[in-house]
Amino acid sequence: MGKSKVLVVGGTGYIGRRLVRASLAQGHITYVLQRPEIGLDIDKLQMLLSFKKQGARLIEGSFSDFGSLVEAVKQVDVVICAISGVHFRSHNIMLQLKLVEAIKEAGNVKRFLPSEFGMDPARMGNAIEPGRVTFDEKMVVRKAIEEAKIPFTYVSANCFAGYFAGNLSQLGTLVPPKEKVLIYGDGNSKAVFMDEDDIGTYAIKTIDDPRTLNKTVYLRPPENILSQRQLVEIWEKLSGKKLEKVHISKEDFLASMKDMDYAGQVGIGHFYHIFYEGCLTNFEIGEGQEEASRLYPEVKYTRMDDYLKQFL
Repeated sequence: MGKSKVLVVGGTGYIGRRLVRASLAQGHITYVLQRPEIGLDIDKLQMLLSFKKQGARLIEGSFSDFGSLVEAVKQVDVVICAISGVHFRSHNIMLQLKLVEAIKEAGNVKRFLPSEFGMDPARMGNAIEPGRVTFDEKMVVRKAIEEAKIPFTYVSANCFAGYFAGNLSQLGTLVPPKEKVLIYGDGNSKAVFMDEDDIGTYAIKTIDDPRTLNKTVYLRPPENILSQRQLVEIWEKLSGKKLEKVHISKEDFLASMKDMDYAGQVGIGHFYHIFYEGCLTNFEIGEGQEEASRLYPEVKYTRMDDYLKQFL
């Protein structure tokens, strides 16, 4: 059994670029979909060309040209989609339905990883509006995959460190606060914080692994299961500076939504489920599910104390 050939759709995106690099690093022949829709986005073109220098193969295809998608899919064994699903960037989850149709038409794909990489949408049936749209749409895509009998792996990667760790989980900033930090409730709900490069590494590890076929894989490495309070304490120890803690009740937190735009309201909803309900860790990993750090103990994942050192 050789290594699978991989097509990454959304390869210039925030997680997509990590998937491309991880696929190349793990020795897979790696294709990246080059979509004509990038137009004059020079940053995306230059990233694609840099992937080409690293050994990736660019293949043209468009969601508005079904035949080109089918032809791209026919070149590979595994398709990974990392199309954006966050409202403050671009939200295109439902475009994947065209990709599902192309994979079904091509008939050769032995594994599909749709754009998930966050909370497990199957556990978010009671999510609040308007943020639940993300989970509802991901479940529509899952239903299409399963009805088409396409072999899959769903990757639940939890909190991206770039958006949740460096800022100590503060809204509206990406760097640690200097004086005071908002603490959600008592600050003791556990979340899981993941370096984005590690997300790419673990995701690529799953694609040829029979243990992950038709399963949800949770990225939940034990040392990165932390409460917001623990995350703040790590930063205080590293920086040598105590922050003023301002606790915000769930009622006040939810009330802040009314003054926000749509993207802000979506974000508030997601933060609420993570930091007030503990939705990332309040369940056991069960049948039909796996945990990545147990499957791949050889991966030296980034701990959050090391991650936060870059902000000193």
